[in-house]
Amino acid sequence: MFLEIKNMSKKYGDKYAIRDINFSLEEGKFLCLLGPSGSGKSTILHSIGGFIHHEGQVFLDGQDITRQSPEDRDVSTVFQSYGLFPHMTVEKNVAYGLKFKNRSDSKAKRHKEAREILEIVGLKGYENRYPSELSGGEKQRVALARSLIVKPKLLLMDEPLSALDAKLRDQMQVEIRRIQREFNITTIFVTHDQKEAFVMADEIIILDQGRIVNQGRPDEIYNQPKNSFTLDFIGQKNFIGDSYVRPEKIEFADDGEDFEIKDLTFFGPTIELKIENQDKKLKMLVLNQDFSYKVGDKVKVKYKEEHINENPTCTDPASC
Repeated sequence: MFLEIKNMSKKYGDKYAIRDINFSLEEGKFLCLLGPSGSGKSTILHSIGGFIHHEGQVFLDGQDITRQSPEDRDVSTVFQSYGLFPHMTVEKNVAYGLKFKNRSDSKAKRHKEAREILEIVGLKGYENRYPSELSGGEKQRVALARSLIVKPKLLLMDEPLSALDAKLRDQMQVEIRRIQREFNITTIFVTHDQKEAFVMADEIIILDQGRIVNQGRPDEIYNQPKNSFTLDFIGQKNFIGDSYVRPEKIEFADDGEDFEIKDLTFFGPTIELKIENQDKKLKMLVLNQDFSYKVGDKVKVKYKEEHINENPTCTDPASC
């Protein structure tokens, strides 16, 4: 494997921030570390980057980099705070990445490369601006360009989009994924937003209380959660006895069960309905397409047998 993390643990006092972390990642893949606040996501990322001393080992492209300093690792990190130098222009901020890596290139060549990568990230024409003249999304692109210009083997990103508004965040998710694929750079991205992880990741690791509780492709994580924590954390569900069904799997049908709409929540492209009858209370999610129902309306709904999933039997993620 291109990246291997073996038995990584970090303890502060008598409490583990992360414990017995083991995973591997193929070259060119995009991995999201997903979990609630305090689950250990950033601790893992900063340990891989060399900013935190830890137990265990980190192997990158066959080399043990565990004891290397951050500047000696072939790894670039994009922090949440961007880390741009306010007194430098955009071009100088990006070119600084090459200078920091102690390359012997001439200043002219460094700045030529900076201009080229600024064009790739969509900032052509911004070369002479200063960080104070940029929007949040533009600052994020500069930080990304500065990390990419050194052509690292591994790119680490620590919740880089959390300060952006919703529309810009969606745009940057697409842009980062496009750039990551264009460079074919192995990437680890920390987020607490499951939608963001589903949009961006080839693979997702879910963390809770410093441990890995689930790992797999986004569709596997969503459709076959391994334990009750993952099921509770990912998406919505309706419990039906010892099974569950996702809200989007419930549909209107003339031959369905009778329900009454108790509440409606409008999300723009989708609408969430809370429906009830004498035996069940369910949530269903429908497309906003020729939708004319209102609270109090009687409806018939059903869900197919193949859409009903058994609840995960494992309740202790550490042992699953």
